[in-house]
Amino acid sequence: MKKYNIAVVGTGAVGQEILNVLSERKFPVGDVRLLATERSAGKSMKFNGQEIIIEVTTPEAFKGIDIALFAGGNASVEFAQHAVEAGAVVIDNGSAFRLNPDVPLVVPEVNPHAVEKHKGIIANPNCSTIQMVVALNPIHQKSKIKRVVVSTYQAVSGAGAEAIEEMLEQTKQILAGEKITPQIFPHQIALNMLPQIDVFLDSGYTKEEMKMVNETVKIMEDKNIKVTATTVRVPVVNGHSESVNIETEVKLTREDAVKLLASAPGIVLVDDPSTKKYPMPIDIQGRDEVFVGRIREDESIENGLNLWIVADNLRKGAATNAVQIAELLIAKNLL
Repeated sequence: MKKYNIAVVGTGAVGQEILNVLSERKFPVGDVRLLATERSAGKSMKFNGQEIIIEVTTPEAFKGIDIALFAGGNASVEFAQHAVEAGAVVIDNGSAFRLNPDVPLVVPEVNPHAVEKHKGIIANPNCSTIQMVVALNPIHQKSKIKRVVVSTYQAVSGAGAEAIEEMLEQTKQILAGEKITPQIFPHQIALNMLPQIDVFLDSGYTKEEMKMVNETVKIMEDKNIKVTATTVRVPVVNGHSESVNIETEVKLTREDAVKLLASAPGIVLVDDPSTKKYPMPIDIQGRDEVFVGRIREDESIENGLNLWIVADNLRKGAATNAVQIAELLIAKNLL
């Protein structure tokens, strides 16, 4: 089997998870190059039992690389084009290219064909968008979705390792009766919820909310879908949850939705109210699937459904989806 030289740009939580996923899925890796800022250069990370030294990201660092996996942040703005010019295909977890009409925005369970249009860069969607569209797509294929109302409950890991540390430290401070001084978040996150993820726009929505609106339409390739979102940060270490209400063109019963979702790729159904079984963040750590439960008909409108969707935001919401895109490139002979 042919092997491919991989560069992972960014060595934080998502970068580490990319390495884990590459190993677990037995991706045909040749050489691995870890790239980051000067602050991280010289440190090391493990991959398949080997210690790999982190190097500084430079334009020259992509020579000989087949696939460059950018773990997020702004590095792709500066270096993605250099990677493409060096002969690599870029898969970017950042937001810079997601709405660029020349850059495919891909969730393999939903629009795998989109990778065929890449011009060197493929965008990985926002974590909360990914898990939602995986669950929406089988329903949309059966009965077109007219409208989506989503409220998210997003874990602190979505804001990075330092955000996890802040929440845990604040929890200790609360229990000890000590004063809390937020650093990463604008307010206390421990034992609290923040109805703000990213910055506010003039419309009153946040950038995170508009990512879900615009990315959903692009991924599902249907400009007629209307989406509105409220995104909330909750004191959970890892795993994003979403309450999703949809309106379809043709009525689907709960039984219809259960049947569609149970047979859809990448979805695990956990839906038995009689035994209190439903998806929870604590149960999906390290899993690559999207978990769906609390499926019920919306009695306030004729063609409405409610879903509860949970996924590991560092895995399917970032690293796993990126690696799945790389697998698609190989399967479609696009490298």
